[in-house]
Amino acid sequence: MCCHGFVTLTLLQGGSAYKLVCYFTNWAQYRAGLGYFVPDNIDPYLCTHLIYSFANISNNKITSKEWNDVTLYHTFNDLKKRNPNLKTLLAIGGAKFGSKGFHPMVDSSESRSTFINSVIPFLRHNDFNGLDIDWIYPELNEKPFFASLIHELAVAFREEAKNSRKEKLLLSVGVAAGRQKIDNSYEIKDLASDVDFINLLSFDFHGSWDNPLVTGHNSPLSKGSQDQRNSAYYNVEYAVNYWKKQGMPGEKIIMGIPMFGRSFTLSTPSSNSGVGAPANGAGTPGQFTAEGGFLAYYEVCQFIQGATVKKIPEQQVSYAVKGNQWVGFDDVESVETKVQYLKNSRLGGAMIWSIDLDDFTGEFCKKGPFPLLQAIKKTLDSASKGIGKAKE
Repeated sequence: MCCHGFVTLTLLQGGSAYKLVCYFTNWAQYRAGLGYFVPDNIDPYLCTHLIYSFANISNNKITSKEWNDVTLYHTFNDLKKRNPNLKTLLAIGGAKFGSKGFHPMVDSSESRSTFINSVIPFLRHNDFNGLDIDWIYPELNEKPFFASLIHELAVAFREEAKNSRKEKLLLSVGVAAGRQKIDNSYEIKDLASDVDFINLLSFDFHGSWDNPLVTGHNSPLSKGSQDQRNSAYYNVEYAVNYWKKQGMPGEKIIMGIPMFGRSFTLSTPSSNSGVGAPANGAGTPGQFTAEGGFLAYYEVCQFIQGATVKKIPEQQVSYAVKGNQWVGFDDVESVETKVQYLKNSRLGGAMIWSIDLDDFTGEFCKKGPFPLLQAIKKTLDSASKGIGKAKE
């Protein structure tokens, strides 16, 4: 599609040629008080694509996971009545599901076929527009099974669209940002021809799993001054460029931006502790998310009251220190910088993990509801209009 069609499409999509892909987690409903989040809390105009996490696999077939998923699917997909341009996908996998959850389903063409034959009617019946595979992450010996699953899904989705004359179901994949995992897990050129887009999980570069355990930012944009050897790969820019260099078209890369920070307990409390300070464990769990070493953005806003907040200039992200607690996080300024970077790199858009971790009530950060998501959308939209004019 050349320039004129591109501009028409841009205008039809309300001024944005970029995707803004937002994950929703079905366990956010179990958070107490102001942390409670269900599909009714979603503003249907903020994202172009919403991904419901996570479905399950049982007897080689797709199934729902939570007791009320089917009800939540309904309210989730009803958001499209308010915004008809919105697309919804159902995700399967995730960190806890890991690789083991995909076995034995992927182990033979018969079991994969059983799965695929269950997926299409399940998505159609529940009014989803596609499927997102979040295999976190295939090992080297699993690489061919992963490739076969994605290819067979892609073929089946194309075939079903042709036969049903319905819009083709979308196929996306959540993929690793670490170089070794990228090499181990994916046949990138094949993947590029099979998927509509990839959601690059360009975060969790550092956390309380690091060895030796020192403080590091969850999602630095650029290489830091202390990054030596393998840690030189642990930043957004390196991951994006590596995927492109291996053959993934930029317009199919949706760059992940976290709505959460990773926290550490310092070995020696000091407000001068920067990147690389010795730590002895995960940070204290947040009041609402209740997970060690992890704070939702709204919990970060709670934390920074009375904390020392500093920028990491070369990485263009922030951290905060209070007592023996250290957290690296993204704020409005850093997400705007990241969006500017993805536009300059001609990527397909931004992805957030996850919509329920932003300050969706506006109570904590005092910058209105969804401050990070709003900043991402605004920066994407302002650029898109510029691109549309340039192409004209």
